[in-house]
Amino acid sequence: MSSVSRFLTSHWGPILTGLVVGILAPILVKLGNPGNMGICMVCFARDIAGALGLHQASVVQYIRPEIIGLLFGALIAALIFREFKPRTGSAPLVRFLLGMFAVFGALVFLGCPWRAYLRLSGGDWNAIFGILGLIAGIGIGIVFLRMGFSLGRNRPAPKALGWMMPAVMIALLVLLIAAPQFGRDASGNPTGPIFFSEKGPGSLHAPLIISLAIGLVIGFLAQRSRFCTVGAIRDMILLRDSHLLNGIAALIVAAFITNLVLGQFHPGFENQPVAHSNGWWNFGGMALAGLAFTLAGGCPGRQLFLAGEGDGDAAIFVFGMIVGAGFAHNFSIASSPTGPAAFGPITVIVGLVICVIIGLTMREAKA
Repeated sequence: MSSVSRFLTSHWGPILTGLVVGILAPILVKLGNPGNMGICMVCFARDIAGALGLHQASVVQYIRPEIIGLLFGALIAALIFREFKPRTGSAPLVRFLLGMFAVFGALVFLGCPWRAYLRLSGGDWNAIFGILGLIAGIGIGIVFLRMGFSLGRNRPAPKALGWMMPAVMIALLVLLIAAPQFGRDASGNPTGPIFFSEKGPGSLHAPLIISLAIGLVIGFLAQRSRFCTVGAIRDMILLRDSHLLNGIAALIVAAFITNLVLGQFHPGFENQPVAHSNGWWNFGGMALAGLAFTLAGGCPGRQLFLAGEGDGDAAIFVFGMIVGAGFAHNFSIASSPTGPAAFGPITVIVGLVICVIIGLTMREAKA
C-alpha cells in the first residue's frame, strides 16, 4: 500500500485521476447520464436538492449515487492511509454562504468546474467562456489570499463529527433505494417526501450500482492525489506549480478521446445538452463560482473529498451547495437551455459584491 500511496501522491497522481475521470465520465453519459454531465458536483447537488423537495423543478430531481460514491471513496482512502481526521474550524456561516454563492454562479453557467472541462471535451464551445470566467474568479480570489484572507485554522474534533457526513450519505442511499412516497398530490396520487423526475435531465441516469462504483473509484483516487479543479489554476497562478494542472489536462484529453470513440463529440455553440450560449453570463456565472470556491479553499469535488476525510468545514460548504441549489430554482436564478433565468444575472452581480466584501474583511483572528 505504501508504494500505491507514494505513486498517487506523486506528480503522477493527479494525471492518473484526470485520466480516470476523463474516461469514466463520458461512459456514464453513454450509460444514461445527461449529455456532457457524466459527473457534475453542482448539477448533482441541484438534483439531490430537488429529490429532497428543496425545489419543485420537476425535471431535475434525483438522488445522484455518484455523489454518495465519491464521498465514500474518499472516506475509504482516508481510513486506509490514516488520514481520516475529524476536524472543524471557524466561520461556518461564511462557508455555508460561499457554498450557496458558488452554486448560484455555477447554475447560471450550468455546471461546476468539472463539468466545464467535460463540456469542452464534448465539443461544447460555450464552456470556453465559463472556463475563462473560472480563471478570472480564481484570480480575484488569489488577490485576497495574498492580502491575508483566511477563514481560520481548523482543529481536531470528536470522531463523531467526522462520521456525520457519511451518515448523511447512507441516509440518501437508503432514500434513493426505498423511494418513499408518503404524501398525496391534489389528485390523490402518491408523492414525496422524495421526488424523482419523470422527464428532463433528472430522469436521465446510469444504473445505480455502476454510478456508485465509479464514484467510489474516483473518490478514492482524488483523495489520494489531492485532485482539485480550482486548486490546479490557483497553484499555477500563485506558485507556478503545474502539479494539479496536469491532472486537468489529462482529464480534457482523455474525455475528448473517449467522447470521440463513443460518438459523443458534437462541436459547436448551439443545441448543446443542458447548456446555453449566452457568453457573458457563462463567463460571469463561473467568475462568481471561481471566486467562491477559491475563498472556500477548493472546488466542489475537493470539498466533498475533504468531507469524506472528516472535515466539518468542507461538509458545511457541501450543505451550502445543496441548499443553494434549492434557492437557485425557487428564486429563478438557475439558467436553462434557453438562457439565463430572470434573476440569474443580478444574483451574479450581488454575489460577486458579497464575495469581494468577504475577501476584504475576513482575516484569521489573533489569539
